Order: sequence, then structure tokens, then C-alpha cells
Amino acid sequence: MTDVPPPDADPVLSADLVRAFSLAGRTAVVTGAARGIGARVALTFAEAGADVVIADLRADDLAATAAGVRARGRTATVVPTDVSRRAAVDALADGALAAHGRVDVWANVAGVLRYSAIVDTTEADYELVTAVNQAGVFWGTAAALRVMQAHGGSVINVASAGADMPAPNIAVYAMTKAAVLMCTRSAALEGGPAGIRVNAVAPGFVDTPMVAGHYRRADGTEDPEAKRSAFATRAAQSPLGMTGEPEDIAWAMLYLAADASRYVTGQVLRPNGGVVMP
Repeated sequence: MTDVPPPDADPVLSADLVRAFSLAGRTAVVTGAARGIGARVALTFAEAGADVVIADLRADDLAATAAGVRARGRTATVVPTDVSRRAAVDALADGALAAHGRVDVWANVAGVLRYSAIVDTTEADYELVTAVNQAGVFWGTAAALRVMQAHGGSVINVASAGADMPAPNIAVYAMTKAAVLMCTRSAALEGGPAGIRVNAVAPGFVDTPMVAGHYRRADGTEDPEAKRSAFATRAAQSPLGMTGEPEDIAWAMLYLAADASRYVTGQVLRPNGGVVMP
């Protein structure tokens, strides 16, 4: 009969389990790392043992993320990057490779959202959202595949529940996130022979600055009552009766980054509270 510890015993994780979720000795690149999901991903990867190269255009917020990574005992390299420009993303990859000798994990988190009905969408908003969400992920994936050729690795793209379920006023955003899913599958086919896994996460409603448009006043300030109402509405749509936090997405991405998911590629993990079940 197997000995079973009493319920109040302090369980000890096995070495194999710890190793499966460890990023010790690895280097991760995280775009969109200044705030929200990207910042939490960078910190979670650092907690798992990775040195992190963090990229974004918000220099002040990047500094805060870098401080958090260093407080966890890991190296943080700050690289202000416009992910919509291929040359900038290639420079990010080459710099990470030069500084660390290899890139093991690449997380394409950078994204933007603009709310508008299709008939009211401006060219400027269309081009911005497409450039960051679609081209940015494409160039990031291409750069990761290039620098991981020699040793394999894990690429994780951030899509959205909006890629699976239509909603008003986010058509361009949803289109770009649907494109992320196909980019992920195509890259998984191309990267597989080199030992590169490519997967995506498609988050549901998460408490980040990106969703603040649901409860921001005309003057840009936050309306607390509108925020409570927005989150209550979203929580009611979930079988779990909840909305997400950045760490819920970061933990899912840690699984995809680590050896625990070594048999997983070309897949979409949907931490969305069950709101979408395709």
C-alpha cells in the first residue's frame, strides 16, 4: 500500500516536477513587457529561473518591469522596440543572442486595441492595430525561428478570445488575433524539425490597461462604477463566474515555455474562464 501523507502535511515537489516547469539557465524574450500581461509574463519567467530580455516602447514602465526581474535574482535586459518594424525585431533578437549566447523562449505579447464600429474605423487605427498585433507577431515569430535553429526553443504568441467569438467594435483587433492563430500553426510546422515549438494563448477578459476603454471617462480618467459594472458583466458570462488576472495568462505561458509542454506544438491554450469553448 502506498503511503499517503496526511492532509496537513507539507508536500515536497519531486525534482522531476520542478524541472518540468523550470526555466533555469534559459533566456526569454518578452515583447509588450512594460505592463499588463507582458510585464507579468516577464516576472513569472524570472521566477522560474530565466534571464529576461524585455521589449516595449514605454521606457518608464519597462524600467519597473526590469527592476522586478532583477529583484527575483535574474538578469533583465531592456530593449525599447517597435515590434511593427522588422529591422527593430531582428535587432532585438540579435542583441539577445549576442548578450546571452542563445534564446530559448520568445513570447510575442505586444498588442494594441482600438474600439470602433467597422464603418467608423479610421485608416490610422486600422494600420496601427494591424502593424502591432499582426505584423509584430509575424516578425517576432520569424526572428525567434531564426535564432532558435541551432538548439530549439519555445515561441508563444498571444491571441485573444476575440479570435474565436465576434464582438462589436473590435473587428480589426479580432481579425489580427485570428491571424495570430494561423501564424502559430504555420510556424509550428516550419519550426518543428529544428525542435522549435510554437503555440498560442487566447486570453479572455483580463484586468489590464488594454481593457480600460470599457470604463474610461471622456477625459481619460477611470470610472470606478463603470469598471465594476464591466467586470461584473464579463464575470457573469463565465461558467466560473470570474474574470482573469495577468498571472492567469502568465502561468499558462510558463507551461508552454517549459519542458512540461515538450509534446505540445501548434496548439491554442484558452485561459478565458470558459466564455469561449470552440
